[in-house]
Amino acid sequence: ICLATERFGAASEQDAVIVLEEGIGPVRCGVKLLDGAGFAEFDCPKLPERAGQAESKDFVAVALGLAPAEIGFENHVPSVWSAGNPFHFVPVRDRAVLGQAVPDRSAWAHGFGEGAAFVYTRETEGFAHAFRARMFAPAISIEEDPATGSAAAAFAGAVHDFDALPDGMHSLVIEQGYEMGRPSLIHLEMTVSGGELSLVRIGGRAVRIAEGVLTV
Repeated sequence: ICLATERFGAASEQDAVIVLEEGIGPVRCGVKLLDGAGFAEFDCPKLPERAGQAESKDFVAVALGLAPAEIGFENHVPSVWSAGNPFHFVPVRDRAVLGQAVPDRSAWAHGFGEGAAFVYTRETEGFAHAFRARMFAPAISIEEDPATGSAAAAFAGAVHDFDALPDGMHSLVIEQGYEMGRPSLIHLEMTVSGGELSLVRIGGRAVRIAEGVLTV
């Protein structure tokens, strides 16, 4: 969004396509500028795949300061997926449990090793939203993240697997960052063909809140 704004101007109403060269490969980014804000949507260059076996509910629960009975809902159980960066996906019973989650550094390695945990529930604040989530990665000094696009991309694998998405395009919105006072809405779009994920896109809005100049 910043690159598109610099190119077309903050007051422009403009659609743009930018290709970002990332370590995982070229990433196509579509940007829509409107009234000084913007919406960016990224094509995920790598489809999500399982990235190992999750630990038992007992270890996962202790690492998050929760009870084992609070882990899981419907057929969702802890799992590990990656679309470039691996994440441990932990379903919890409801928003109340999600809000009570607190990483326990002394037990983190037993539940997640050096990895990050994306904790989620089906219960949301917005009626039209599909999931509410929090992301913790204390092993790399991230106590909590308000919006984690790489986790949302990998989360498509868990959603497709547990919810048995039929062929076609599926769009949903994930709430994240609410518990830390920095609410974010992550748009996740998935296309299923022949029972398999064939395309994953993530997107969201951003507003410039600060700027600076680096003199070299």
